[in-house]
Amino acid sequence: MTSSNLQNSFSNNNDHKIRYGVVGLGSFAQNAALPAFSSSDNSELVALVSDDATKRVELAQKYGVQDIYSYEEYDDFLRSGNVDVVYITLPNHLHCEYTIRAAQAGIHVLCEKPMAVTVEECEAMIKAAADNNIKLMIAYRLHLEEANLAAVEIVRSGHLGEVRIFNSIFTQQTVAGNIRVQKAVGGGTLDDIGIYCINAARYLFQDEPIAVFATVANNGEERFREVDEMTSVILRFPGDRLATFTCSFGAARVSNYQLIGTKSSLSVNHPYNVKEDITHTLTIENETQERTFKNQNQDQLAAEFVYFSDCILQNKNIEPSGEEGLIDVQIIRALYQSIDTGRFVEINRVDRQQRPTLDQAVTVPLTHPEPDLINAEPPSGKS
Repeated sequence: MTSSNLQNSFSNNNDHKIRYGVVGLGSFAQNAALPAFSSSDNSELVALVSDDATKRVELAQKYGVQDIYSYEEYDDFLRSGNVDVVYITLPNHLHCEYTIRAAQAGIHVLCEKPMAVTVEECEAMIKAAADNNIKLMIAYRLHLEEANLAAVEIVRSGHLGEVRIFNSIFTQQTVAGNIRVQKAVGGGTLDDIGIYCINAARYLFQDEPIAVFATVANNGEERFREVDEMTSVILRFPGDRLATFTCSFGAARVSNYQLIGTKSSLSVNHPYNVKEDITHTLTIENETQERTFKNQNQDQLAAEFVYFSDCILQNKNIEPSGEEGLIDVQIIRALYQSIDTGRFVEINRVDRQQRPTLDQAVTVPLTHPEPDLINAEPPSGKS
């Protein structure tokens, strides 16, 4: 489904937009989220929450936002009556607290991944959402992205035969001091970028792993004092299928995955990136077909806002729900247990019925240039 279809449906049936407050104004929020509201016809940015006064004031002026709050004023913000949704882009260790406080105030929540740091936190977030009758969506933007959903469709079509192997690499350089290399706030390769590989393996295999193994490596640099430089993982799925991946904060920028079935194979380049074209290379009986998806021209964050707002306006079920986020965190915690013990760790398999499909793809044209960052820098340290 295209964004125009969603937005036309909205305009024909509703006379107001869903009002968002963005909580946390780091590099991702500034670079990708805040400018995306200009392309989201059923969503509007009405409030900013941050403990950095310079960010609050300058970004409010830039985006025409009237309501700005500090973290100490978060409950006042929730009670203001001026917001329908909070988009939580805080460090991972704060996701649970700020989600529950919003739910208790009757405010819907779009929360960045990983959903939380522990399984218990995820379960508490899901319970708070249910108890207070609010919608909770975990920000899996690739569940709405056409190229990844087209890969799901190829698997479902049977063109690959039985998919036996998933392999992926997701690496980048991350500078010292970035929250991604701070253990206390939930940083680490598995939590920050490994989760993309875990989630991709799940939606491509259309199943849940039953046992996992992980090992880590570290080149000893000071920036990796709290978290390991890289992690390699094996996920064992039912039917003796294997998914493997390596993620790193100390290597060149690479993002890819490969699916190998009993009949053919599919390679996908740049599947996890926000603003890079994604390429499919499908090989069937030694014949190769290539397809490029022009993601440089797509706004994945606007697509998320359009989708979530539509689900609220039409009272639809959320696909990347709290349960989806919980499963990934369950797997991540088992992987940390495997690192500690040096052994495979079994997982209590969840019978998850709802999976992302091509039907829920949302495409929104990118209409804004890359903004200048205020008191923030991307993981690589380069703006």
